[in-house]
Amino acid sequence: MRDREVYHVMPRGKYDWQVRSEDAEKIISIHDTKREAVAAGKKVAENHEPSRLVIHKEDGAIQVTYTYG
Repeated sequence: MRDREVYHVMPRGKYDWQVRSEDAEKIISIHDTKREAVAAGKKVAENHEPSRLVIHKEDGAIQVTYTYG
């Protein structure tokens, strides 16, 4: 079985949110709101099953994790 790709939705600076790949530490996309970043992160994770999406709070703590596939 292939390893799961892990993606993170997390704050980027004080005002932006990012979707980031854990392995490559590559920023996939940057968004003005957390809501937009979560929607984008879900699409990325769904398109790259098996995967996991980790949503962080504004302070960086983990809020929730979703598993796909």
